[in-house]
Amino acid sequence: MEYTSVNSKIWSRLGTCGAYGIAALELPKVVENIAVLTADVCNYSGLDRFKDQYPECFHNVGIAEQNMIGIAAGFAKEGIIPFVSTYATFASMRCADQVRVNMGYMNLPIKLVGLTSGLSVGILGPTHICIEDISVMRTIPNIIVLSPADCTETIKAILAAAEVNAPVYIRLTGPMNNPVVYKEDYDFKIGKAITLKEGNDIAIIATGTMVYNSLKAAEILEEKGISTKVVDMHTIKPIDCDIIKKCCNTKLIVTVEEHSVHGGLGAAVAEALSMIESKPKQLIIGLADEYKHAGDYAYLIEQYGLTSEQIVDKIQEKYER
Repeated sequence: MEYTSVNSKIWSRLGTCGAYGIAALELPKVVENIAVLTADVCNYSGLDRFKDQYPECFHNVGIAEQNMIGIAAGFAKEGIIPFVSTYATFASMRCADQVRVNMGYMNLPIKLVGLTSGLSVGILGPTHICIEDISVMRTIPNIIVLSPADCTETIKAILAAAEVNAPVYIRLTGPMNNPVVYKEDYDFKIGKAITLKEGNDIAIIATGTMVYNSLKAAEILEEKGISTKVVDMHTIKPIDCDIIKKCCNTKLIVTVEEHSVHGGLGAAVAEALSMIESKPKQLIIGLADEYKHAGDYAYLIEQYGLTSEQIVDKIQEKYER
């Protein structure tokens, strides 16, 4: 893969689902035995080209998400690495029992790709809006939880997941024309967060699409004289406790996520902070504990208070108290 500014722009236009399709084309080159499964969302998973180039590795199981996890378990038991994809809300909740048994309890190296998580397909309403998947997935033993910031990091996360001998859940957020965070190549390691900007007053720890919004919020805060660190926490589990400890040198730690304020990144950071004696206050910014009416992505982001300007307002209110 060539990680260039040109490619990052091309991938961003495709959205994270399209970026998954780009990464899938690389999988047979990095994994000897691969199986790519989808629950009747081939096109939406960006897998059309993969299906044409590697038909022997592609399996569309139809609208049977729970069965798909069982089929993936069969492949994994035979030494074939399965990547499976469906809407995040179905991957994490409709398949919860199968995920718990086959990925968690049996510890099989199934790679589960949760498409269009968060508010990505908000126009389809609460059945497809996924605000709970981090909290569900991170409580199941043995499962690694990844939440890439943009399309470039989506490709990095998919390829990294292919090489780790463990079950992995990859949470994909954001619409097409996804904002670019990473324009060039960089080092991606599971469990190692990335500091994108240094600062002394506030530390913003963000994940998924909210990494970009947090960077924009940091620019506004800097103009107001508030020095702001920004961290991309692309791995929710295992979480990077070392970088959280470094954030304790600031006056306020803020977590920002396109996920419920209950059980997600904010909760994971709070758990890590509970083990540290000297720590600053924490502000958790995320999706309110409610299901809103259907709407397009930009509308729902504003309704939930996750625009850069709204993030700044929430931070200032807490910081100046």
